[in-house]
Amino acid sequence: MSFKTPRRASALTRVAIAAASGLVVGAFAAAFGPWQLAPLIGWDATALTWVGLIWTVIWPMNAEQTAARAGHEDPTRPIADVLLIFAAVASLVAVGFVLVRARHAGGLRELFQVALAIASIVLSWALVHTTFTLRYARMYYTGPDGGISFNQTEAPAYADFAYMAFTIGMTFQVSDTKLETQEARSIALRHALVSYLFGTVIVAVTINLIAGLGGK
Repeated sequence: MSFKTPRRASALTRVAIAAASGLVVGAFAAAFGPWQLAPLIGWDATALTWVGLIWTVIWPMNAEQTAARAGHEDPTRPIADVLLIFAAVASLVAVGFVLVRARHAGGLRELFQVALAIASIVLSWALVHTTFTLRYARMYYTGPDGGISFNQTEAPAYADFAYMAFTIGMTFQVSDTKLETQEARSIALRHALVSYLFGTVIVAVTINLIAGLGGK
């Protein structure tokens, strides 16, 4: 128990730090800028902090370290998973609001709001796939069967799970990995559906921006 508690606490601490940074940055944005943009700016700060902290920790890990930490680095069980993904999707709704405002802003203000919208999409996209990176690692190393074949003799590290997660995020399918259990396929299906949502929004935003620029 003493071995597990600090590691779980460290994962929860990162979530708390990210949430606190979002609140502080959001409050600052509301005090010194348009309050309507404050929630989105706060969300961006939260996502950037959390993703940055996570990758600073997990990217250098080898397979042995990944196996030891996989059950503790995933803070998304069960309610936090819903909250993180819901927050990412909700931020995309806010992006639409920002793009509408940008059309009526003009000048540097318009450029700032468009940049904010793009940053929000990128950060939310990175957060979702980072969340699934942690989820795949946890499933593999805490379940009885692993569930994923990476077609290699050595055990997978976080980099391998990131490869799978971001491949699904960009192509909506697995590539040279093999899903071997129902749980793995279920997680990958949810991941692909969320990825498709992001892909649709990215295309819509791109068309919106091109149309806006072409109309000037």
